Amino acid sequence: MPAASAPGVILVGVDLGQRSFDPTLAELAELARSAGFTVLDRVVCRRQAPDAALFVGKGKADEIQALAAAHGASEVLFDQALSPAQQRNLERHLKLPVNDRVLLILNIFAQRARSHEGKLQVELARLQYLQTRLVRRWTHLERQSGGIGLRGGPGETQIELDRRMIAEAIQRTRKRLELVKRQRHTQRRQRQRRGTFDVSLVGYTNAGKSTLFNALVKARAYAADQLFATLDTTTRQLYLGPEAGHVSLSDTVGFIRDLPHTLVEAFSATLQEAREADLLLHVVDVANPQHPEQIEDVQRVLRDIGADGIPQVLVANKLDALPPAQRPRTLRDEVELEGRRVTRVFVSALTGEGLPQLRQALAETVVARSPRLTAHPGDAAQLAYPS
Repeated sequence: MPAASAPGVILVGVDLGQRSFDPTLAELAELARSAGFTVLDRVVCRRQAPDAALFVGKGKADEIQALAAAHGASEVLFDQALSPAQQRNLERHLKLPVNDRVLLILNIFAQRARSHEGKLQVELARLQYLQTRLVRRWTHLERQSGGIGLRGGPGETQIELDRRMIAEAIQRTRKRLELVKRQRHTQRRQRQRRGTFDVSLVGYTNAGKSTLFNALVKARAYAADQLFATLDTTTRQLYLGPEAGHVSLSDTVGFIRDLPHTLVEAFSATLQEAREADLLLHVVDVANPQHPEQIEDVQRVLRDIGADGIPQVLVANKLDALPPAQRPRTLRDEVELEGRRVTRVFVSALTGEGLPQLRQALAETVVARSPRLTAHPGDAAQLAYPS
């Protein structure tokens, strides 16, 4: 029996013919568990297009309602983003709270954020999401506000007041995040003046980035077998030998399929570490059967933030989880990624296998791509990269 303290949910996925559809709803289930829910059952259906009113159509909505009642579910979670009107109509039809993948990820981010920056970013994304949900979702929003002694002009409706208050809160939060961005930019400028080579870990959530980060720099960054275990960027120095010297290694937030645009925008300060890096270590859970699709999802986010042109080393992690028949013949090779040849290194961040080969590949890349001074004596130093 599920724990009484964990609310039970029904998961719903609609196959609209998209490449990334997960018929098992495994990732949504993991997200739900990460947010503190107990998964009671799953409903999957196929449609050519979403129903304008209920997303799934009345017949399927009736089926979900009966299933939720039979299980005693307290909420229904959809794997796709719902419009405010669809969410409102479903709640009225099912007589239960209905939420989607976007809000689920936002809730997880809100639970996991620890730093001041992370909390600001989550708050901005939450406010932006809430702003789209104000359109007549709650009946109290239809009441008139304003009048003597009340904030808001005469006759201003509650929905207008709420919308204005949220807009003001978004503006305040953005200003505070701009200050964080400037501070990060100052830190990066200082590293650049010192000639520091910047390396950022990127990858699908739960690919093992933080475990790899800890293994490389002997840090104690939080790592767990769960989605979005790490939200806050952590940066440490990594020594790669006398020739390559020290590099700056940053662990960043993980990506996920259909990462909400509000989160990409809100976490721009954190993602800027990846956008301005000299090299990306793209960490992949090679034991996950969906890892080719996850690589594509990460590449899509990198394009969205303008980091797709940065050189990459593909780190095929969780080698220890591969069955013997699937283990590679060599721990280092080259593969094609987005039309470019990139180095791939198989590692196990957990056992340490492959880490010497990864360090060697990193050192070679740093030596090949580190800036060299080309200025004449007395001139300002200029940085040039070997072609």
